[in-house]
Amino acid sequence: MESRERFVFQRMAAQLKRETALLTGDRLMAAEARGEEAEADLCLTWYEIMDTVREVRLLYGVPG
Repeated sequence: MESRERFVFQRMAAQLKRETALLTGDRLMAAEARGEEAEADLCLTWYEIMDTVREVRLLYGVPG
């Protein structure tokens, strides 16, 4: 799996791309940016879920 920082950067880049597309009126670029941002958000959500799982396992002493 790629690093969390890469997905944070990908989300920021997608947001800038979307803003640029809105300013230029490029609907295709805006759609690509929304897809890239959604992908980054999904991957960041996965990291948050894994962090929560790790915390719960530590809290209750569950190996894994």
